[in-house]
Parts: sequence; structure tokens; C-alpha cells
Amino acid sequence: MSVSSLATGMSRRPHPAVRRVSIFGSTGSIGVNTLDLIAGAADKFAVEVLSANENVALLAEQALKFGARLAVIGNPSKYAELKALLAGSTVVAAAGTEALVEAAGRPVDWVMLGIVGAAGLAPTLAAVRTGAVVAIANKEALVCGGDLLLADVKKYGATLLPVDSEHNAIFQVFDFDQVDRVRRLILTASGGPFLGFTLEEMRHVTCDQALNHPNWDMGAKISIDSATMMNKGLEFIEAVRLFPVPARNIDILVHPQSVIHSMVEYEDGSVLAQMGAPDMRTPISYTLGWPERHSFPAERLDLARIATLSFEAPDPVRFPALRLAREALGAGKSAPTVLNAANEVAVHGFLTGRIGFLDIAAVVEECLQRSDFVEQISIEDIFECDRKSRELAHSCMAKF
Repeated sequence: MSVSSLATGMSRRPHPAVRRVSIFGSTGSIGVNTLDLIAGAADKFAVEVLSANENVALLAEQALKFGARLAVIGNPSKYAELKALLAGSTVVAAAGTEALVEAAGRPVDWVMLGIVGAAGLAPTLAAVRTGAVVAIANKEALVCGGDLLLADVKKYGATLLPVDSEHNAIFQVFDFDQVDRVRRLILTASGGPFLGFTLEEMRHVTCDQALNHPNWDMGAKISIDSATMMNKGLEFIEAVRLFPVPARNIDILVHPQSVIHSMVEYEDGSVLAQMGAPDMRTPISYTLGWPERHSFPAERLDLARIATLSFEAPDPVRFPALRLAREALGAGKSAPTVLNAANEVAVHGFLTGRIGFLDIAAVVEECLQRSDFVEQISIEDIFECDRKSRELAHSCMAKF
């Protein structure tokens, strides 16, 4: 993979006086934090599109507050409600998957892709094909459609900037002029709420416990992924897609304080780390202002107060998701798509009380074992694999 696959032509061209921006997933934690930053510099940004999947009331409120030109609700059944909430304003309402993809293809200067899950792939591809700066917080798009997405980044001259705190950290300290001098990448993980639990204790954890992340305020799906450490497994695959470093040279290290967000080790023994308080506004701000840095009132890092930074290797027995992610990447072809789809179904099964916490990884593993992996040449191939994998995951869940 060429360096340009991550950020094509890092031209550092000057920003226009007012940057046109679109935010997909504006009612989620990534979207809310992005709009919080934009509100602090309202004279520098003009909002083109805002989207949400279900939260129509908040979407309408955001669209009216920020003067968006278009608001898209993913659930078509909520179109009438959205239109009513926007009545009398200049904001246009739209609904459904096609409207979402069409909106992502509108020409703007900067796009935030904060849609959770495989549903974010088509809008991400549409945004990339405009040649815009695309801040991607949807790791599933890279996990499932990495080759297709990165090929389009290069083809259309887009700039892809990672928003996940770990990949954003690596991006900030990665020397793209000396790629051959990078020895390894170290992705840090908080360990989630069950780091100190025994396997037996994890067997009986509740949904509320799993959603109670010790450091980060995230959506339900990502919080559960963090608790199982599947989030880190997906981020491992994402790191392989984004950075020209072999999978064998990417390690995962549990760091409960979430102060060091990731590290890059070089051949001379130097290890460069990006540090900061656990606040998603920091990586979002970095992408929003890139290649410049913006100021915002974030909590400042006080190492004297924190006093201790600790590290440990992840336990492969209590957190098998890390092994499953490595195996899926090693198998190649459609295996990462199967991994992601099965995980999304299993997480929903846990959130709705159908399966237990440890059953999430068990469902994913059974799906991987029962799947025939195929080449994925087009987005249609990815969607078909995703559909079949979800059906298989539902079948597997019935056994638990």
C-alpha cells in the first residue's frame, strides 16, 4: 500500500475562508462532539448535510441550529416527522439509504463519517469519490471494504484522515518519509470495564455493566465492542489497511488510563507516543483543522495528577476477539466482512438480552468457522457477504 492511500497528496493547501462540511451520524457521540467544535468556530464553517439513523428530534434540532441545507434520516418511516419538525425553515428533509448516499456525494470541503457499522460503507465511498477531505470514524468501512475504499481514495484524489483516537495518534507521529524505518505500531486499549474480571465473572455481566466504560463516553455498539475488545480487533485490521506496516509488526497493549493513545517504534529504538486526555474532541479537532491545529477548551493533560501509567498484555482467553480479528485478517478475502457482520448481530443480541456477554465472541467464531471466504471485488460483493453472514449469525445465536 502506498502512503497516498492514507492521505492523497498531503498538499496542505490553504483552507477557504468558510469551509463547507457534512456530518453523517450527527446525533451520535462523534457527530455531537464534531458539532460542539464547529459551534466554537461558527464563522469558519457552513454545514451542508447532517444525518442520523433514528434520532429524528435531535437531528432536526441540530439542522435548525447550524443552518444545514439538508437533513437526512436513515429510517424512512420517520421522514414525515422530520419534515414536520423542519417546516417553515430552509432545511430540506430526506430519508432512506439512497438519500444518504446521494447526500454523501454532495461536493463539500470536509466530511465526517460517523455512521456506525457496515451501513457506513456506501456513504463513505460516495464522499471519497467527491475528492473531499474525509474524516473517517467508521472502522467497519475499512474492515469490510478496505481495498475498495483505499483504491477510490487514490483514484479520486481524496484525503482520508482517521478519527479513531488510536489511528489518529499513529497518524500524528508516523514518519511517512521514512516508512522503512518503522519497526512496529503499538495500539493501546483501555481494557474496558471488565479488565479485572475473571472469566466466570464475565459470564454473568449485565448489559448496563458492559455499557459503563471507565474512560470514554461512546455509543452502545462501540461500548460493547470495547468491553469484548472486538473494538481493538477491528482497529487492528483498520491499522493494517491505513498504514504501510505488516500485520505481524502491529501489537496491542492494554493501558487502562487511556492517556497514551498509540505509539510508533522506529529502528533506532525511539518510540513516539501521542498523549492526551481521553476526549474524542482532540482527534476530531485534528482532522477538522488538518493540516493546521485548532484550539478548543479540552481538559489539559496533567501527568503529575495522574502519577502512574500502567501497561499489560491483553489476556487472549478472556478476550478471544483479538485472536478472531487476527485470524480473519490472515484468512483474507471476505473473512473480515464475516467477522464484522457476525459481531454486529451478536452485539445486538446481547443488548436485547438474547445471548450472554461471552456468547458474543462465540457466535463470531462459529460464523467464521462455517463460512467460505470469497474474493470481494465490488461493493455488491461486500453487501451480499454481509447479508449472508448476518443470516448465519442469527442461526448461530439460536443455539445459545
